[in-house]
Amino acid sequence: MSDEHQTGAETIRWDLADLYTSQDDLFAALTTANGDAAGFHDDYHGRIAALTAADLAVAIGRYESIVDALGRAYTYAYLYWVTDTNDAARGALLQKVRESYTAASQKLIFFDLEWSRVDTDRAAAFLDSPELARYKHHLELLLRRRAHLLTEPEEKVMSELDVAGRSAWNRLFDETMSAMRFELDGKSITEQEVLAKLHEPDRDLRRRAALSFTDGLQAQSHTLTFIGNTLLSDKSIKDRLRAYPHWLSSRNLDNEVDDATVDALVAAVVSRYDLAERFYRLKQRLLGVEQMHDYDRYAPVGEANTRYSWKEAHEVVLDAYHSFHPQMGSIAGEFFERSWIDAAVRPGKRGGAFSHGAVPSVHPYIMMNFTGRIRDVQTLAHELGHGVHQYLSREQGVLHADTPLTTAETASVFGEMLVFQRLMQKEKDPRNRLSMLVGKIDDSMATVFRQVAMNRFENVIHTERREKGELSTERFSELWIETQEAMFGGSVTLGEHYRLWWSYIPHFHHTPGYVYAYAFGELLVLALYQQYRESENGFAENYIELLRAGGSDFPHVLVGRLGVDLTDHDFWQTGLRSIEALIEEAESMGAADTA
Repeated sequence: MSDEHQTGAETIRWDLADLYTSQDDLFAALTTANGDAAGFHDDYHGRIAALTAADLAVAIGRYESIVDALGRAYTYAYLYWVTDTNDAARGALLQKVRESYTAASQKLIFFDLEWSRVDTDRAAAFLDSPELARYKHHLELLLRRRAHLLTEPEEKVMSELDVAGRSAWNRLFDETMSAMRFELDGKSITEQEVLAKLHEPDRDLRRRAALSFTDGLQAQSHTLTFIGNTLLSDKSIKDRLRAYPHWLSSRNLDNEVDDATVDALVAAVVSRYDLAERFYRLKQRLLGVEQMHDYDRYAPVGEANTRYSWKEAHEVVLDAYHSFHPQMGSIAGEFFERSWIDAAVRPGKRGGAFSHGAVPSVHPYIMMNFTGRIRDVQTLAHELGHGVHQYLSREQGVLHADTPLTTAETASVFGEMLVFQRLMQKEKDPRNRLSMLVGKIDDSMATVFRQVAMNRFENVIHTERREKGELSTERFSELWIETQEAMFGGSVTLGEHYRLWWSYIPHFHHTPGYVYAYAFGELLVLALYQQYRESENGFAENYIELLRAGGSDFPHVLVGRLGVDLTDHDFWQTGLRSIEALIEEAESMGAADTA
């Protein structure tokens, strides 16, 4: 990155010593975990149904310790690799740990299978026993999956083959994308850097960046298409073997939400595609262009394209978090003070951003690529929301610390909203306020409407792969354009170059079906934030308790304590009306600005 674009984040790298101080310690821990897994297998294999509730609680405690130890090792290897995916030694370490992790996990597979086949009446008695209260939700989730579990030998084969199957193909995808360079104005830049240009005020620069990005994707289109087809086939085979009726059924089960609720969410968003069209026609007028192109979608409106230093971003986010709840601010502060964040942009580092929950015995880590844009400040707020959530939920233990994807985005999107409102309160210039408001709606368009449009793309590619066989690059592109154009309603022109942009999105491969969870989280947060604004007191404490609960109960039960009814299929319209209100406000501010 050139000197004039220095942000102070160039030296912000995480310290993985809290996981292990050396790779020798890592392998020693893996050896111990494998031994503990073997001992667990010897002590309990074939005996789960005969245990008393107290004995089962002891067994699960041992199981938790092994899973935590294995997760700790895998976390280190993955985080070490993800910041330099071009380093063969790091890739080799990740693969070695993955294989050891799988070998230990093989010895634990019997537990879930034996529990899921316990007699229904006996299982119900176990779930009601005080000795197993801490593990109740995990146990009931296993029972819900019993119809989709295979025999123990079959489950072991499935697990073993994943190392050289799905996991390997995902690694190839990540390494391919991380290694790609995009030629722009005589410079060779990373994926993260070229995509950042789409947020620049210079329209011709945005256009050149879009074309450069497509050129890079085109060069790897054969590989990316093959990876896509292979992983679609992999999921189809597994869904068939496990008797899932639909490509999304397993994801919905993991998300602890029924198919009808997801269908209602998707239908609600699709029914309001008019809001996307309305917003982009407003943005076209504000930008003063005759026609909106795909590379104009994230263009800044006005002066709020200000760059932020890492220090400024740090201060803004912590200020917003502290103001909401001191504990939230205090926990977020630890990420900065104790080097739990890796924010530097560098070759070989994976693009995008995430917060890795690690395991309860350690703490989360955040990865992002900070370039100083306002959206990077929002990304920092987003990932710190995840981080605070993961930090608080550790007390639930390794089986309940993680939340399903549907509520995993709650804290992150709420954190973004807190920071956005903080920035708006401080900004007095009407033009800057308009620019910031448009930027916020940009995010809602990307989080709600674009993600549901991508869900529609996933739906057609999974369906077509199963019904007709392999998709060509051109067929992927046709389905991508069809599902994207439906969202815009003619308000945005999608260029020929845009046809390949399905091929760089990692969620389609890593977590099929993930994307609707973003819309779920955004619309849920809009409802929660409205409650926060209307409540006189107590909301912040209840919200912290929601985060602390992690995945210890069903999402509709946990958020129900805050007065939200996820089972009401009309609920999604509440969030959509909030987005409509933001658009109306932007239209009003835009009219005043041009008057």
